[in-house]
Amino acid sequence: MTSFRFSDALLWSALLIPFAAPQALAQAYPNKPIRLVLPYAPGGATDFIGRTLAQHLGDTIGQTVIAENRTGSGGIPGTDYVARAAPDGYTIVMMDPAIAINPTLLPSLPFDTFKDLQVVSRVNSAPLVLVASPTLPVKTYDEFVAYAKANPGKLNFSSAGIGTSPHLASELFIQRAGISAVHVPYRGIGQSYTDMMSGKISFAFSSFAGALPFTADNRVRPLAVSSLKRGAIYADVPTVDEAGMKGFEVDLWYVILAPAAVPADTVGKLNAALVKALALPEVKAAFAKIGAEPVSSTPQAGTAFLKSEYEKWRKVILDANLQQK
Repeated sequence: MTSFRFSDALLWSALLIPFAAPQALAQAYPNKPIRLVLPYAPGGATDFIGRTLAQHLGDTIGQTVIAENRTGSGGIPGTDYVARAAPDGYTIVMMDPAIAINPTLLPSLPFDTFKDLQVVSRVNSAPLVLVASPTLPVKTYDEFVAYAKANPGKLNFSSAGIGTSPHLASELFIQRAGISAVHVPYRGIGQSYTDMMSGKISFAFSSFAGALPFTADNRVRPLAVSSLKRGAIYADVPTVDEAGMKGFEVDLWYVILAPAAVPADTVGKLNAALVKALALPEVKAAFAKIGAEPVSSTPQAGTAFLKSEYEKWRKVILDANLQQK
């Protein structure tokens, strides 16, 4: 009888192994390091927020999260790299509003934002700051606008690339202020500050992270911020709205995206770990240093938010005839 029961157990074990194996493999995620692609150069908000998040996401998900800069115009090469990555949840990207802007602004992209990628979670909300070269004869927002109107075609502005939030913020500002300026894209907004200090670049809308090292010692001048209300950082600088351009608001948000084919249970695990990491007091404190606030979401709410931003910026681009040829 004992021999029979042992054989019976062996038989049932053999029969159950094929059914148990897929479930065991699914539960194993993550069992190796995760790569978080940051598609802009070091020195700006993307790098600061991305590396802060990678550190704490590693703690909450139980694996090392490696922040990796893959730079290129408007974050496109880095995002495309993730869109084409294996759909296993081990390669993800943190992207800014360019992910919602580029589909309208650019005639062709190597990926489809809404078909090749999926939102895992939102990350944050943060304003931009309008900064100007100290070589310009202006010290305030009003003086800057007056100077720009009196000198049509003489100004230029920098950004972290075509389609990025600093680019579209400047284009929206130019459109509403009734001024003209030439766009000069860089691989990262931080790289343009040397040229701004020397006068080769006139102004920019920049992340707080990129601007703070240069406004702290007056190497460039902060003139206004893009939020509707002033915050603790640049508390003595007016908002563009209160300076006279009513309703002007630009938010430098980020979302975490994964390849579209990553399974729902894997995305769920990533989302849960991200929500937990973004709620940590130390993450809130770190983000606050650059005027940012953690904002998490479900994948579904994040997707709805991304689509609403797409519609918002599509109207701005079409109204201003900004589509690239």
